[in-house]
Amino acid sequence: MTNSLGIQKPEKETKVVVAMSGGVDSSVVAGLMKEQGYDVTGITLKLYDDSKTSKEGRQCCAGQDILDAKRVSEQLGIDHKILFYQKKFKEEVIDSFIDSYVAGETPIPCVQCNQTVKFRDLFKYAKDLKADALVTGHYVDRMQTNGKASMYRAKDTNRDQTYFLFSTTQEQLDYLRFPLGKIEKQETRNIASKLSLNVANKPDSQDICFVPNGDYSSVIKKFRPESFKPGDILDLSGKKLGEHEGIINYTIGQRKGIKISSTDPLYVVNIDADKNTILVGPKESLIIKNLYLRDLNVLGAEDEFKKNIFIKVRSTGKLLESKITFKNNEANVEIIDGETGISPGQACVFYSKDDFGDKLLGGGWISKTENKNLST
Repeated sequence: MTNSLGIQKPEKETKVVVAMSGGVDSSVVAGLMKEQGYDVTGITLKLYDDSKTSKEGRQCCAGQDILDAKRVSEQLGIDHKILFYQKKFKEEVIDSFIDSYVAGETPIPCVQCNQTVKFRDLFKYAKDLKADALVTGHYVDRMQTNGKASMYRAKDTNRDQTYFLFSTTQEQLDYLRFPLGKIEKQETRNIASKLSLNVANKPDSQDICFVPNGDYSSVIKKFRPESFKPGDILDLSGKKLGEHEGIINYTIGQRKGIKISSTDPLYVVNIDADKNTILVGPKESLIIKNLYLRDLNVLGAEDEFKKNIFIKVRSTGKLLESKITFKNNEANVEIIDGETGISPGQACVFYSKDDFGDKLLGGGWISKTENKNLST
């Protein structure tokens, strides 16, 4: 027999590990698995020392979240374990985040977290426990055909998290399950209420877990105080317009906080870490037509890239029609209509459209961008 997870075992003989962050989504997934009769173990990751972070921010994987996950597990009557991954997280996520910002990029630590400690290390741990599947509360629609899994954007497109999971390998995807992919967020909260979970009305996490209240510069100042070096702010012709107090205070596309008087609005169009300069210009200077990607993860078959391909360059962004050319583990992406505010360090994620929806084909990290004014 095939159970609701597509595994050929009765539910009671199927061991699943549920990644429990302490939020409503993963708590509901644990509740659903228990309700359906699976042998459930909840795992919560301790990723960083949150003793000095603000209590006002809404973050994931903080101390309160670990306590909430433990309480939910006790209520459901499932085993619960805490894995202490602070060292791994510091080395592979926080340090990488800081390195990227200091290099003038715009990093996405949530992708790196999923790529490393969550899906690589937790995946291995679940395998070591002889679990049949690793189940998470991500809003991703997973479909399986002939024993091979594919990932699609979730039914609730406002909550879709495929962008953050582009680096998931085929081996991991075949093992992973995402029960929330076909429902709306409000339905998740309704299920939490029906199960009487104490997190039913808990707000969603908003901040990056190690960035209290979204203050990136405070994190970099803590670990790399030498990064705050003053430098020049230049226009497109190279003329000096003013000075900055450190490139880490700026991101591509930024308008506010430049502190340069001008009759027309100015935007940050390039950050040169080597020269320690900020380049500003009009909004049209932000239009990017070509991207160069590194460190690809390709899930789609070769023939799928010969059809209409779409990309996303930010998690909340729209799908952009594009053409992709591959060479080794790099790619060139031509955005048909162009897009603004794209920065090296961001993820570029590939999609195609078929009868089942928007299919994730993988993606890569942006190493360089080009527009008519400059190459970064």
